[in-house]
Amino acid sequence: TSLIYPDRQPIGDYCRRRMSAKRNLVAFWLLGLCNNFAYVIMLSAAKDILEKGAETPGSKVCNETITHRDCSPMSTGSVLLADIIPSLLIKTVAPLLLQNVPFDIRHAAGIVLQASAFITVAVSDTAYLALTGVAMASFGSGLGEVSYLSLSAYFPASVITAYSSGTGGAGVFGALAYASLTDAAMASLTPKEALLAMLVVPLIFAYTFWWLLRLPPSVHRVRVVEPSSWLIIRAGGSSSSAPLLHDSDEEAVEDGERGAGTDAPTTPFDFLSLDGAEKWRAVKPLFSYMIPLALVYFAEYFINQGLLELLVFDCAHAFRLSAAAQYRWFQVLYQIGVFISRTVGGLLPWMPAVTVLAGLQLINSGFLSAAAVKTSLLPHFAAGAAIVLYEGLLGGSAYVHTFRTMHKEISPSRREFALGVVSIADTFGILFAGLAAIPTHNAICALPL
Repeated sequence: TSLIYPDRQPIGDYCRRRMSAKRNLVAFWLLGLCNNFAYVIMLSAAKDILEKGAETPGSKVCNETITHRDCSPMSTGSVLLADIIPSLLIKTVAPLLLQNVPFDIRHAAGIVLQASAFITVAVSDTAYLALTGVAMASFGSGLGEVSYLSLSAYFPASVITAYSSGTGGAGVFGALAYASLTDAAMASLTPKEALLAMLVVPLIFAYTFWWLLRLPPSVHRVRVVEPSSWLIIRAGGSSSSAPLLHDSDEEAVEDGERGAGTDAPTTPFDFLSLDGAEKWRAVKPLFSYMIPLALVYFAEYFINQGLLELLVFDCAHAFRLSAAAQYRWFQVLYQIGVFISRTVGGLLPWMPAVTVLAGLQLINSGFLSAAAVKTSLLPHFAAGAAIVLYEGLLGGSAYVHTFRTMHKEISPSRREFALGVVSIADTFGILFAGLAAIPTHNAICALPL
């Protein structure tokens, strides 16, 4: 007699399915990591990009005294805009127009865009060509985020935490890798060499989706030799793909079977078939998730790309770091905060409402704006670093809390659509942060020290 678990599954099948579920958690973590990696690298390299790669490691030393504002001719907010506008465009149209494009094709496009971005920025000899590469990275990242969040609707809610943690990991490992590779006291590579070294990431990206991830049969797959499989053919408002899984179905991931008590319908929500009024009614309830999340991201990216480059400390108050190194390590600390909160946020029994997190982040941006004008408000680099770490904790918490709440509150039939739509909220916040950062940079740089 075979050993049988209470759910009447043979132990071999049970173990195989549990292993498949664990593989999927690892896969979603890596998808989040790889998808956001190029985006993070471009922001960490913002000052180098604007300086056309002319700065070599160690060519700048710390300032013994600060006698004037250390301002670049162009704000790093311009890099932020190049890193976010293409992402916003694709996130806006993807939930509406890409429902018939299989995940395989979306993933392949993201890999090509990411690799092209690293190469373009590395070999460019002008800031404008480098910004073109930044835009490629943005387009690929936006396509990936809306795709993988939509794909998560076919899996238990735990993959949301894994994906969120992976995106936070991209921030830590991306910012830390770039800062370490270009630091004169560490690897001492040029920005070009550091960017070309990042080409290993698209290879990991491909491996994760096409080998590590176990997709359920309900997800449409592309067969390269069959062009008819390159699009999802919908008939009568149905699709070959439908979200099937709940948290209780985790054991069924590999076989696509339903667990007991699953109430998910087999027919997905078809937004494109609705008229104008029905589309508005479908989208309107999602604003309660989108607006607070957008405010959180506006505040933190206004800090990161509008204010941090203006917070420069002398040798005695910055561990003898150069201005460029201070900026890079601020980015690392921010990403560490994001990673911590995205990793543990889904495990906490309670978190503050996203509206509270948004208010706290706006307070951060207000204080650091004042500190950029009146430098005495921040006596040491370490004080600024602590605030930036806290800023990252708030931002990561808002992200994971929003999407896990949606996974619990939104019906399975509309979950894929809703997750895709709300994923553009952070992008809108970042866009407005970039637009605000440029005039703020110019205004503060015009002030006397």
